[in-house]
Amino acid sequence: MRDKTQANSSAPGDGLVRAGAIVFFLGAVATLVTVAPLFLDTTPFPTFMFGLSMLMAVGFLMAGAGVLRSAAAGRRQARAAGVSGQLSEQ
Repeated sequence: MRDKTQANSSAPGDGLVRAGAIVFFLGAVATLVTVAPLFLDTTPFPTFMFGLSMLMAVGFLMAGAGVLRSAAAGRRQARAAGVSGQLSEQ
């Protein structure tokens, strides 16, 4: 069937979700590295490391934008299929 999604096809927004996951992971690692000296009673890292921890939020927002973009594309595709289906029935 041609209307089935192929396993290797990528929908709009998939790239944003993947990039968001990578940025989120980098932010999580930066957060762990930043918080570790507080528990190990060593010298804390410089302030910019706390800024890198904000990458978690940026990655989360990127992935969310990708999900919304994918959902919007799915709605457009369903709407187009519904309109063409109605036209062929008449």
